[in-house]
Amino acid sequence: MSEPVIRAAGAVLWRAAGGSTAVEVALVHRQRYDDWSLPKGKVDPGEHPVVTACREVIEETGVQPLLGPRLPTVSYLAPSLAGPAPKVVDYWAMRALSGDDDFTPNQEVDDVRWLPPDAARELLSYQHDRPVLDAFVALPPITGTLLLIRHARAGSRKKWSGDDDLRPLDARGRLQAAQLAMALPCFGPTRILAADRVRCVQTMQPLATELDLVVEVEHVFSDHAADPEQIARRLRELVADGGVTAVCSQGGTIPGALAQLAEDDGLALHGIASRKGSVWVLSFHGTTLVAADYLPDLEP
Repeated sequence: MSEPVIRAAGAVLWRAAGGSTAVEVALVHRQRYDDWSLPKGKVDPGEHPVVTACREVIEETGVQPLLGPRLPTVSYLAPSLAGPAPKVVDYWAMRALSGDDDFTPNQEVDDVRWLPPDAARELLSYQHDRPVLDAFVALPPITGTLLLIRHARAGSRKKWSGDDDLRPLDARGRLQAAQLAMALPCFGPTRILAADRVRCVQTMQPLATELDLVVEVEHVFSDHAADPEQIARRLRELVADGGVTAVCSQGGTIPGALAQLAEDDGLALHGIASRKGSVWVLSFHGTTLVAADYLPDLEP
């Protein structure tokens, strides 16, 4: 009988080095193993890895992070009471929003060290951490992030007798909206927009409430107004000044707009899915799309 897979999540946590364009990354020292590694930890029951990664960074470094692009997932055998067990760790890039003044040595981590990436690579104790750090180093500087969200489930269009614009979320959709509100604050959105459909606005309302923001309604993100070039231009406008914006749209709009962005900027995407309640995390350098990461759902 095979050992159950241990799921974990973590980050390459980075900050600007002394106000320059150079960066430093954080490594943590675990006294139990006497090793230096990227901050990470096990996924708690009922927790999405996005939330795990943010929680573990805070617990292990004392730093408030801002989630960024997805980095490689790592698999290896980890020690357990029953012997070596398969472990899978999802990683993200995270920018430090605060200093590490809140770090307190504890039973798990007794030291945090900030280093240039080359020095961090040398100090890392495990070979499987190095490709994760290398992938971070290869990223262009990220100046803006856009969360492109497909509205949550809203029942059957055929069974809805009223105006389709007014079709609300069903019970499943309300749960999906609540899960979005739990996970997406890790990305730090400061503006929320939605297509002019009740189901789109309702999908974003729990997140807006959580962040004390308002949901701005924009007709351009609706299916009947879908023009991929026009939507792509609007999305670029939203990231031109930097920051993080969440946009909720529909299944007839998202694939075309994302394909337009990717084609214009030469970013290869291997299929563009758009499940209800899913999120595309779009990372920009200026107004150029440099990474697109798909979260099919925010369920644990």
